[in-house]
Amino acid sequence: MRFRPGTAAPRHWRRTHGLLLLPIALIVVLAVVDLATPHIPLSPALVIAPALTASFAGPRTTAAVSALALIAQALVAVNQPGIATSIHIVLFVTLAVLSVLLVIYSALRVRHQAQLAQVRTVAEAAQQVLMRPLPERIGPLRISSLYLAAEDEAQIGGDLYAVARSEGGVRVLIGDVRGKGLPAIGEAALLLSAFRESSHRHLPLDDMVGALEQSVTRYTTDMESEEERGERFATALLLEVPDREPVIRMTSCGHPPPLLLRPGHAVTVPSLHPSPPLGVQVSGEHALDVFSFEPGDTLLLYTDGVIEARDAGRRFYPLAERVARWTEHGPEALTDHLRRDLLAHAGGRLGDDAALIALHRTPVDRLRHHGHGGHGQAAVRQDTAGVEHP
Repeated sequence: MRFRPGTAAPRHWRRTHGLLLLPIALIVVLAVVDLATPHIPLSPALVIAPALTASFAGPRTTAAVSALALIAQALVAVNQPGIATSIHIVLFVTLAVLSVLLVIYSALRVRHQAQLAQVRTVAEAAQQVLMRPLPERIGPLRISSLYLAAEDEAQIGGDLYAVARSEGGVRVLIGDVRGKGLPAIGEAALLLSAFRESSHRHLPLDDMVGALEQSVTRYTTDMESEEERGERFATALLLEVPDREPVIRMTSCGHPPPLLLRPGHAVTVPSLHPSPPLGVQVSGEHALDVFSFEPGDTLLLYTDGVIEARDAGRRFYPLAERVARWTEHGPEALTDHLRRDLLAHAGGRLGDDAALIALHRTPVDRLRHHGHGGHGQAAVRQDTAGVEHP
């Protein structure tokens, strides 16, 4: 985690120094009570102070508190001559040895925290490079995205998404590479690069799928071991939203179908004709499905980490049922509600990476019932079952 100067670091400093009052007060109280009531020996409990300090402070602070505890132990010994000197020596030596061990523990803990912070910083940088933040607006769409990594030390994994402008529309990719965490990042980066390159070349949607398929095939040929033969693949959903047509074109490669949200708590599942996942087949035709996507509609894309999240009773997350509550919300509010609800369902921790994208079509397209490009072509219209009507 990267601290911002003047914000997180000072708060951490104040919190540490506030906690430091507790072990110091404990040393003072134990020493005073032990001196006042010599028949109740409390000085052995002085070790609690450096042990408590080692749990939140660094080695220098732990050493300082340990030294204070040793001074208190020596003060008690000097003012209690009735107790055998050998007992005081044993207590002093024991406290000194434990203090040294606690200082070493504190140093190791601080070092581990620094390494973890570095890992998280690298993960943040990798996320910015591989998965650039999606724009809030692009073409006719308002967009909100959510990514929840399953591994604590990583902020990215095998799930991926990206958007790009194409000639006369917007292209969207969401996918899921087999596996999670750092081992899946290489394949995710490959797919994202192939998608962006294909978008810049303005390839048709079916040709773009072929380009992604070739990239995955080359990667598995070069990187796959004999033990992993046939185990590397990725699901993907490619979409194209034209600027001037109230439709959306999709090609699915083994990916879960999206949800179409309309005002009035209406949630439908478009009927797709999916192809096998990328990396399973070398070549072949990919079905292109076309559906109505009117201004005011929201399309929710997700990976299987969302619908496969389980609660304490091992029940899957009912995405379609839950999302019906928020069809009237904008994309930002929708993903925020889903994030809180999903984590609450899974007990705060997911078993797999999860990604969500909400695409909301803004009411700016006024040409949906007219021809386009001067060719006199009628706009495509569809019913909610996904049956195309010319």
